[in-house]
Amino acid sequence: MPDIRPAVPSDRPAVERIVEAAYTPWAELIGTRPLPMDSDYAALIDAGRVFVLDDLTGLIVLVPEDGVLYVDNVAVDPFAQGGGRGSRLLDFAEDQARELGLPALRLITNEKMTSNIARYERRGYRETGRETVEGRHAVHMRKEL
Repeated sequence: MPDIRPAVPSDRPAVERIVEAAYTPWAELIGTRPLPMDSDYAALIDAGRVFVLDDLTGLIVLVPEDGVLYVDNVAVDPFAQGGGRGSRLLDFAEDQARELGLPALRLITNEKMTSNIARYERRGYRETGRETVEGRHAVHMRKEL
């Protein structure tokens, strides 16, 4: 399994390609582009928020908040899905939360992404609420460590 490292500016094209490829099927399902597709990855990389698998097949965006680590985005290139890369990235997020002394992780996903919701629930995340965000129906989830 590839190692995980902080993204550097030269990774930005690969990061944007992975996000586009991973989220395009979801855009078709929910009828609009998921918010991660339009994030400013140059700024996120400069801020040290993006971590990549060193073979550039997946990434995770982590944002420390008050008392929680926000998992802003997890994306794996479709050709590399199913090999445990997403789980590896989520394990990394848990390790980062512990290193930062944060007792929990949180994330937001779309209510139509039912397979993702089920995947997060299997990993110990629980739904904490729902809301409409920019016309998208968001499901808030949290995992206590």
